[in-house]
Amino acid sequence: MHTSIPLLRQLVISMLLLGSSIASAQVNTGLPIFELKAGIYQIQAELADTPKAREVSLMNRTSMPANSGMLFIFEQKAGHCFWMNNTKIPLSIAFIADDGKIVNIEEMQAETTNNHCPKAAVRYALEMNKQWFSERVIVPGTVISGLPRR
Repeated sequence: MHTSIPLLRQLVISMLLLGSSIASAQVNTGLPIFELKAGIYQIQAELADTPKAREVSLMNRTSMPANSGMLFIFEQKAGHCFWMNNTKIPLSIAFIADDGKIVNIEEMQAETTNNHCPKAAVRYALEMNKQWFSERVIVPGTVISGLPRR
């Protein structure tokens, strides 16, 4: 019986490590960062330009620095819609045309499955902390500069 306690302890530790590995596997890390500008504001944007990076995006994160965000780039212009399943922080999303102009901005509540869609076909979308755009009076028509070209 004395040998089963260390075995049980090893099993519990292994399960905890496995659980933390699975949780961390669902968080994007190490994505390339691009510096963007919206008027006078600089943005450090992580780049989600692959299907996997776009799928995981900001899921399971509990915070994001004030002037940081995630830039989504799609291969084709379309009505790419977003939702907040497994996203723990409320976000704002700007849908951006190829010329860098914001088409529309949507506020998104954490942990919801409501669709948030662009008002025109786009290839770019930029997620920032909730109300980041409105607090800086960044509105549709504002140009986001520094977008990577594909």
